[in-house]
Amino acid sequence: MSLARRQFLQAAAGAALSMPFARAATAQAYPSRSVKVVVPVGAGGANDTSTRLMAQKLSESLKQQFYVENIVGAGGNIGMAQAMKTAPDGYTVLSVAPSFVINPTLNPKTPFDPVRDFAPVTLMCATPTIIVAHDSLGARNIKELIALLKANPGKFSYSSAGTGTPAHLAGELFKADYGVDIIHVPFTGGGPAMNSTIGGHTPISFPALSTAAPSILGDKVRGLAVMSPKRSSTLPDVPTMVEAGFGDQQADVFVGILLPAGSPRPVVDLLHREIVTALALADVKEKLATLGFDPIGNSPDEFGAWIKAEVAKWAKVIRGANIKLP
Repeated sequence: MSLARRQFLQAAAGAALSMPFARAATAQAYPSRSVKVVVPVGAGGANDTSTRLMAQKLSESLKQQFYVENIVGAGGNIGMAQAMKTAPDGYTVLSVAPSFVINPTLNPKTPFDPVRDFAPVTLMCATPTIIVAHDSLGARNIKELIALLKANPGKFSYSSAGTGTPAHLAGELFKADYGVDIIHVPFTGGGPAMNSTIGGHTPISFPALSTAAPSILGDKVRGLAVMSPKRSSTLPDVPTMVEAGFGDQQADVFVGILLPAGSPRPVVDLLHREIVTALALADVKEKLATLGFDPIGNSPDEFGAWIKAEVAKWAKVIRGANIKLP
C-alpha cells in the first residue's frame, strides 16, 4: 500500500471516529445565543399562544432566550419560506399549523416543499376537528345528520373560515367519504363562520374543537363527533367518528416544530427532548387544555412520516373537490 493511500485511510478513519464527538460538541454548545422562533400567523391565536408558551419553557431550560417573531402573509407562506432560507444551525425555529401541509397543493406558487426543505422536530400539540350542527336540523348524532343530508341533497350548507382553510377541507373530506351534498359558505375567519352556525344560517360546520368548545358547552350548537382517533379531554362526551359507527376520519388542527433542512441532528434531538419534557409539565398541560389542545410530542421521524401522510391526504381532497384559491 502506498504512503499516500495509508495517509488517506488514516485520515478517513480519524474523521469517522471524531464524528460522534463533533455531534456531541454541537449539542453541548447549543444554544450559545438567542434563538428566533418564527410563527407565520398573527399574534394572539392558538398557534401563536401555544408557541410562546413553549418558547418560554425552552428559554428557562436551555438558558438562552427563545423569542417569537410573527411573520405573516400569503397564508403563512412568507414566514415559512423565510425560515426555510435561514442557516441550518438551530437558531431559527419554525412553528407551523395546517397551512404547512395544505398550501403546497392549494397554492402552486408555494415556495417550499414541506418534506424536502425542513427537518421535523416534533408535532407539539393538536386539537381535532369537530362536526357541529344547529339544533334546528334535529340531528342528534352523526348517523342522523348523514341520513338527513342524503335525503336532502344540496339543501343545507356548512360554514368555514375561508376557502382552503382546515374547516373547509374537513367539510370536503366529510362530503367525499359519505357521499353527501352540502354547500360550502366561506367566511373571513373562524369567528364569523361559527356565529353563522350558531344563528342557524349555515347550520353545519367543521371547526377546530378549540374554536367550537365554548359554543358547545354553552348549548349554542351541538357537537356530534370529533374527527380524531380518540375523544378530547375538553369535550369527553362527544364521540369519535369510529364510536359513532363510521370510519376513522381524521382532521387535526396542529402546532408542529421544525428547523431548516440540514440542521444538525443533535440540535434536532435536543429540542425534541426539551419540548417533550416541557409538555409533561402540569402548567403546560393546563394552558394547552385552555386552548383546546392535547400535547403530542412525537419523535422527529414520526413527525416526518406524519407530514408526508398529511400532505398526501389533503392533496387528494383539494384535487378531488377542485378547490381553487379565490
